[in-house]
Amino acid sequence: MGYDDVHIPVMAREVVELLGGSVEATESPSLFVDATLGAGGHTALLLKEFSSCTVLGTDQDPAILDVARERLKPFGERARIERCRISGLPRLLRKLRVARPVGLLMDVGVSSFQLDRPDRGFSFQLDGPLDMRMDPGRERTAADIINRWDESDLADLFYFEGGETRSRPIAKAIVEARRATPFRRTLGLAMLVEQVVGRRGKAHPATKVFQALRRAVNEEGDELTAGLNAAGLCLAEGGVLCVITFHSGEDGVVKRFMGDGAKRGEWKVLTPRPLQPSRDEIRSNPRARSARIRAAVRVGAVDLGVAGEHTEDQESGDSQA
Repeated sequence: MGYDDVHIPVMAREVVELLGGSVEATESPSLFVDATLGAGGHTALLLKEFSSCTVLGTDQDPAILDVARERLKPFGERARIERCRISGLPRLLRKLRVARPVGLLMDVGVSSFQLDRPDRGFSFQLDGPLDMRMDPGRERTAADIINRWDESDLADLFYFEGGETRSRPIAKAIVEARRATPFRRTLGLAMLVEQVVGRRGKAHPATKVFQALRRAVNEEGDELTAGLNAAGLCLAEGGVLCVITFHSGEDGVVKRFMGDGAKRGEWKVLTPRPLQPSRDEIRSNPRARSARIRAAVRVGAVDLGVAGEHTEDQESGDSQA
């Protein structure tokens, strides 16, 4: 399987243009951070476009990091890869003693690499274990949530994290069914959801339920908030934060963060309205259809020793790096 089959970078031209402004503002070699490296598509493009730059690529999924390492081998030491959750970025940057990055990219959501592998448990179309962990070090799986959470908590999860309007009948059906047999496989859950809501439109009936489970398993809301805060701590003055989201709730979080930061004089918003993929891109990569990009420039940098002081506690405290 080729790299392009593993992952097609979403809105790549827009990402390069937005982050490129931070490179033009400095005369010295610069560092980008790709905090959701995936298979390395965005990072490869940045390294090709900006020959004086290096990229620190991080991801919590060790399997996809192996793919990225192979893809980025031609760039040698200009591509540095570390295993790290987004929330661990400030500590990792202190540990590595790197200069403040001039650009930070977050592409939030599930990758094709994860969706297309049944053993990962993300797909409602391919049978696999009901897992959904991006980081296999996490203890809680999707099966744990489905089989242990009470009916009201499941309904709230499906509604608030997935936007599923029929969350309550779905949750009720799950609780009734699991009394006889716990849910262990993805297709079993997907079939039950379809029985409850029926087929409506092109989207699979279980799409929103699976999205909500994935977000809960990987604590995606918390990770996004932590990543935004990390950008405020770590980026150099004039550095660009670029965030790609695929969920209206996530886009709202990013919008508020950048807007509130602009009011405080900490950020300059580059995208008053989110950028969206072109029709041509959606035709060539249907998974890009819900993507939205927001970007902002760091007006000032907080002096918290991100690229300087390095304590013993910081060295040993990050188990994910």
